[in-house]
Amino acid sequence: MKTKKNSAFFSPHKKHEEYCQHKSSFYVEYIYQVLAIFNHVAQLQRKTPSCVVFSHGYEESDALRKLSTLAILFAATAILAGARLPPRGPMPEPRPDAGQATSPASPSSEKAEPPKPEEVPAPQPKPDVKDPQAPASSPPPTPQAAPSKPGSAEPMQGPPRPPGSPDSSQPPTEEGKPPGEQTLEEQHLTIEPESDAEHAECTAALQSLGVVFKDTQRIDDGNGCGIDKPIIVSEALPGIKLKPEATMRCPAALALARWMKDSVIPAASAALPEQGRITTVNQATSYMCRLRNGAGTGKISEHARGNAIDIASFHFEKGEDVAVRSRREDPTLTGAFQRTVSAAGCLYFTTVLDPESDAAHETHFHLDVIERKGGYRYCH
Repeated sequence: MKTKKNSAFFSPHKKHEEYCQHKSSFYVEYIYQVLAIFNHVAQLQRKTPSCVVFSHGYEESDALRKLSTLAILFAATAILAGARLPPRGPMPEPRPDAGQATSPASPSSEKAEPPKPEEVPAPQPKPDVKDPQAPASSPPPTPQAAPSKPGSAEPMQGPPRPPGSPDSSQPPTEEGKPPGEQTLEEQHLTIEPESDAEHAECTAALQSLGVVFKDTQRIDDGNGCGIDKPIIVSEALPGIKLKPEATMRCPAALALARWMKDSVIPAASAALPEQGRITTVNQATSYMCRLRNGAGTGKISEHARGNAIDIASFHFEKGEDVAVRSRREDPTLTGAFQRTVSAAGCLYFTTVLDPESDAAHETHFHLDVIERKGGYRYCH
């Protein structure tokens, strides 16, 4: 049985006499010299001191003590110098998974990990779908679309259809179009009814703010365009005309009045005091039956429901009108005024689009009071 070779420095001497450092001539000579030094030191200590050096304050015993210390240090140095490692050390054991290097009878081979499986086998060529002689033992192929019929040049779009599903190559009906591709007529919308109590509460708030308005008949232009309880606003606030008169729902008129009173008028007084007070708000669009941005298909505009108004400019007592246009980089107080009222609009309206939003709103503010889930607001 093969025995392990350990270090001669840490093993019993009987098994490793060849490498034992205690029998080397170098080490024996060092020990002899150390013992001789101790012998000389002992002889000096037994001698009677012949003289004492009083001029320097030291006696011979002090010299002997120092000599003893040096001898001890020299002996320690000699011992450390002799404590060297053997010329040859033990060889490392082979790894258990070294394959042929390990003996089959070795215990470590029993704990060795089983050989890893081979890499992914080379793919076998797929049998031709037209070949009826495909081997039965081959794995089933991945489900794929049914082969196209002879003469059909149109590629299949998307995942394969389940068996029995209708052919999707037929054009979808009007009801199957997504809302973004439907015209106003195809959406079959209806006018949202308004509560009498809520309308009365809203008109009372308008009267308390001094808004000049009047009720008008129900509007129904078909295809969901219309207002159940519309009003016509001629003055957004006392002394501030709305030109032309705007037809809208009461909640939109109330948001406009509060925005003017709490944000627009204070901002104009701070930024443009030399122009006096605002006398007119020029609006571009209030109620209008159309889709968003006047497109042919898509969602219905909030203008078609009486929830929106577009503000084009503000007229002051003195100076020129302040037109709504792109003023993101405008360093003047006029630019600061427009940016302020645009940002404040989101406190009263649920949608605020300014000239920085897109090309469709580069000449006006779009303000509406559409209700979204969770009270979400869109302001740009």
